[in-house]
Amino acid sequence: MSTSLQVPLQVTFRGLPHSAALEDEIRAKAAKLEEFHPRITSCRVVVEELRKHHHQGRHFRVRIDLRVPDHREIVANREHDEDVYVALREAFDHAKRQLEDVAREVRGDIKAHTTPQHGWVARLFPDEGYGFIRTADGRELYFSRENVVHPEFDHLAVDSEVQFIEDAGGEGAQAKRVSSGKHHRA
Repeated sequence: MSTSLQVPLQVTFRGLPHSAALEDEIRAKAAKLEEFHPRITSCRVVVEELRKHHHQGRHFRVRIDLRVPDHREIVANREHDEDVYVALREAFDHAKRQLEDVAREVRGDIKAHTTPQHGWVARLFPDEGYGFIRTADGRELYFSRENVVHPEFDHLAVDSEVQFIEDAGGEGAQAKRVSSGKHHRA
């Protein structure tokens, strides 16, 4: 097992003195992240002491910024009163979970979330159980009775505003998970 990252690790201490023991712990935890995603392109860790007061105690924050291929950035922030090592452990655990999610997505184990689109029912063929949606950019997408979520296919009307997910079908792009009613545009 590798004991160091393939890329330089940048460690910064703010509001507290440099600690060789803490930096060694950071380096060991950063190297372990490569088990979860072997292509980390950069890693920056900032350890801050946010407050040091004899009445209120000490408060620490650890921020980890990672980059992986496709310019994805992973950020993990954790704070803890009194124990910088707890904040460090929790921040690296959070970064590890995010790296695992990215690795699963890259392998195709999980699909990236698709943003619903808005359009209008352009044509309906109720007897045949299909229709076409006019997209905001003027294209028409096929959809079938089975792709309608709400209301039922038979309650759709031409010019109804709909929300849908565009998906590649056997004969080109088509609309899936079609729904009509009140939609909030982001």
